[in-house]
Amino acid sequence: MTRSQPRRARGTVGHAYSALNLRLTLAGFGLVIMVVFAVLAFWAGIAWLGVVCAIFAVVAVVDLVVIQRRRAARRREEPGVRHSLFE
Repeated sequence: MTRSQPRRARGTVGHAYSALNLRLTLAGFGLVIMVVFAVLAFWAGIAWLGVVCAIFAVVAVVDLVVIQRRRAARRREEPGVRHSLFE
């Protein structure tokens, strides 16, 4: 069983469970947007919205860490293989 994918996932090394590079890009985009929205909300005096956006930013950071760990495991399993954005 490959360690770069969650247990009992349907994917294999040849056909990934999820597009990790695409997930990394989207999580990074979400992090940037949520940080900007949190700053704007706090600046506008809407503290509750700023807190919600900050929580989503923290979730994006956790997602980035999980994705990077899976990408590192995939790199160890398949040395020298380069993956496109959608793999």
